[in-house]
Amino acid sequence: MMKNYFFAVLSIFLLAGCGDKDGTRTTGTTTEADALPYEIRMTLEHNPNAFTQGLVFDNDKIIESTGGDSSWIATYNIASGKYERKVTLDAAYFGEGITVFDGKLYQLTWKSKKGFVYDAATFKKIGEFAYNFEGWGITHDQQHLIISDGTDKLHYFDPSTLKEVATKSVKNHHRKTSALNELELIDGYIYANQWQTNYMLKIDTGSAEVVQEIDLGYLAKEIARTSPEADVLNGIAYNPNTQEVYVTGKLWPRLYVLRLKE
Repeated sequence: MMKNYFFAVLSIFLLAGCGDKDGTRTTGTTTEADALPYEIRMTLEHNPNAFTQGLVFDNDKIIESTGGDSSWIATYNIASGKYERKVTLDAAYFGEGITVFDGKLYQLTWKSKKGFVYDAATFKKIGEFAYNFEGWGITHDQQHLIISDGTDKLHYFDPSTLKEVATKSVKNHHRKTSALNELELIDGYIYANQWQTNYMLKIDTGSAEVVQEIDLGYLAKEIARTSPEADVLNGIAYNPNTQEVYVTGKLWPRLYVLRLKE
């Protein structure tokens, strides 16, 4: 896959409620002050057959996880544009989100209530863990694995015991925020795709309040014009070295590299 670059020619200043495909919202009322603008830095080609469930940046490469009939994890080499190391799940499991923490790669499954642990360097499976909810997205802070289940809940797991130690309910303007999906921790905030919307939510880790929203409706509409088979926005990866955010969606032919404009 070849890169297709276009740099810093577009800044999107987001307005509330204008990005969803059906014009509806599942969060509380928002205001223009809550919007977080962004700049498109470049685009990369993305596998249009990948039903993306998770993205994470690790050692200058992106690791992607997918769901569906053939769920897999693979590294995407940004320099070459090719997939490299790859692991395919047993057909009994529907793959979901991933995160890399302390040299280990953690993967969720959807309804099986089971997660897998791999050596992040080799993708060799080294463990499993259980949870009593649906697995959707996963990230981590310096102490915990943080897991979403498709509701307003964030579940905090101790990575040493792989047991749940806390749960928080995410709210937007004091109302519960449903459909939390793929997660990524960026500069001390949790960013979450909100399923079936074009919004990425910026969540305060302490209060679990949504402090800003990123409207990615422009990207979704651009994809829909040429790829009507593409599904919802899903996938957030952060490169701390460049401070760029990589986003894509399920069955999207493109991966966008963004710079958030605080």
